Amino acid sequence: MPLYEYQCESCGLQFEVRQKFSDDPVSKCHECGGPVNKLISQGGFALKGGGWYQQGYSQKPSCGSQKSEGCAGCPNAVNS
Repeated sequence: MPLYEYQCESCGLQFEVRQKFSDDPVSKCHECGGPVNKLISQGGFALKGGGWYQQGYSQKPSCGSQKSEGCAGCPNAVNS
């Protein structure tokens, strides 16, 4: 469920509410009962760097290349 930010017009309180898309927007401040405005906020995450695919999943290690894991770390190993 998305997290929305609101700010009260009366007391200035900023608060967050986790709501479904189908829920009605909050209309009153839970502290003073005054009217609130929904704020436009920054996204919750940012993708940086080369990405998971380029940093570990694009090249398969050869058997025995993992020092401590042996064949257990090999993507070609068969689970018995």
